[in-house]
Amino acid sequence: MSNIIELNDVYKSFDQGAHHLKILKGINLKITSAEVVALVGPSGAGKSTLLHIMGLLDCSDSGDIIISGVSTAGLSDIKRTKIRRDEIGFIYQFHNLLPEFNALDNVIMPQLIAGVSVEKAQKRAKALLNKMMLGSRVDHRPSELSGGEKQRVAIARALANRPRLVLADEPTGNLDEKTGNDLMDMLLELSNDEGISALVATHNNKLAARMDRTIILKDGVLTKLV
Repeated sequence: MSNIIELNDVYKSFDQGAHHLKILKGINLKITSAEVVALVGPSGAGKSTLLHIMGLLDCSDSGDIIISGVSTAGLSDIKRTKIRRDEIGFIYQFHNLLPEFNALDNVIMPQLIAGVSVEKAQKRAKALLNKMMLGSRVDHRPSELSGGEKQRVAIARALANRPRLVLADEPTGNLDEKTGNDLMDMLLELSNDEGISALVATHNNKLAARMDRTIILKDGVLTKLV
């Protein structure tokens, strides 16, 4: 299988007052096509930082991130933005939906930004929301949806532009156990149906066990691969 994303010797640090904090210390990681990987580790271990760097939302201090065979080291902001738009979908713990738009429009919007026609964007959005069991809720705004429904819209939005990689940061963190399990069922099913790879940061070991493998981030390094 081909690698969707590959990290080679990635380092990241931050200055906090007089302290220099080393967050990531030489991360090496490969995720292959259609592979779903769990990322676990204690709070403050750097999971969100790692996801941001993998998603090209932040830059590493050194090392390289290769996405779909393209090295991103030294790329311009414009080229990084294009890769992020075309290759990567994001799911956050807090759904980050646009409150003034309904569920359908929230899934349509990223497609329009990518240059998809309104007709095709609507068709894709409706299909995804139907798969997420939200066909009867497409005209509801986020304030009219439950927590689980909002996250299902967020998953549909993340998949709208047919990314090759989805990065999810604690997507079930604010949900009860049953809702979280149901949400993971849908995410895994969609990943399989669409051939999408995913890295899911979670504190839930039961959810992690359902994925293809688990990586553990501790003290800035990947300490165990399962």
